[in-house]
Amino acid sequence: MTALPLRPPLIVHHMAALDGGRFPPNSLEGVRASLDQGADFIEVDVTALAAEDYLLVHDPVLESETTGSGPVAHCTVRQARELRCKVNGATTNFHVPTLGEVVALFLEHPARTRLQLDYKNVVPFADDEPLIRLARLIEPLGERVIVSSEADWQLRRLRRLAPWLELGFDIHFYIAWSDMGYQRTPAEPPYRLGAYGYYDDHPLATRRTWPAADYLADRCAALLTQLPDATTLYINHRFLVQSLADGFDWVAALHAAGVKCAAWTLDCGDAVAEANARRLLAAGVDQFTSNTPLTLRALLSTP
Repeated sequence: MTALPLRPPLIVHHMAALDGGRFPPNSLEGVRASLDQGADFIEVDVTALAAEDYLLVHDPVLESETTGSGPVAHCTVRQARELRCKVNGATTNFHVPTLGEVVALFLEHPARTRLQLDYKNVVPFADDEPLIRLARLIEPLGERVIVSSEADWQLRRLRRLAPWLELGFDIHFYIAWSDMGYQRTPAEPPYRLGAYGYYDDHPLATRRTWPAADYLADRCAALLTQLPDATTLYINHRFLVQSLADGFDWVAALHAAGVKCAAWTLDCGDAVAEANARRLLAAGVDQFTSNTPLTLRALLSTP
């Protein structure tokens, strides 16, 4: 077995998760508890409200995760104050926070913890106001914040509006891999299973003419041009390990381009995820997103 690098793993608390699930995903209480734990990174989902702020929800409709109903984009800040989190369909007493509340909480904890915003608005806006709003809300955090998304078109526009902002690109609208352990959402691109065994709508995937490693290398090179100043690419851990089996090392290719590799989402208690976490740490992955961040840190810190 390859020896693990002598460096502590960088762990991202997925949706402000802590081991044991004491708080709902994307809750302010989860953010506070993760800050108190001295988290490296706290990741939350953000979706634009009708005006003024963003709501910490994953889906575009309120009923998926809150006591509200209808599009998040039609909800006002005043209405958002009345919302409560739902977990597996059950209503909780936890308030659904806004991004402004999270920023304020971070500013009360002037520590090393950084904030990753997983930007969930993928449909282009009619104007730039929601993106200008986002930049205004998070500017007080400066270098402590990074915005990531699968929607590279949103990130390119955000770059023009906020050149100071660090950006990360999740590649899986363009290329993905799935097995029985990870079921993709059929409504999301890419829609076609390509000749190399990856979901990929690119013309290269229509016919197997190269070794798989060459195909993946070309796709990596192309994706790096879509958001040239992205500091981090976010990639599913199963995809990364499958690529290694096919002879291509995304981590090495990204590092050669000066880009970090972030693997998601690896939870302890899942034997495949645990094995992949060790394999990917040995490969040099820079950070790991997890719903069990404390246990995963301990796992990856043990030779």
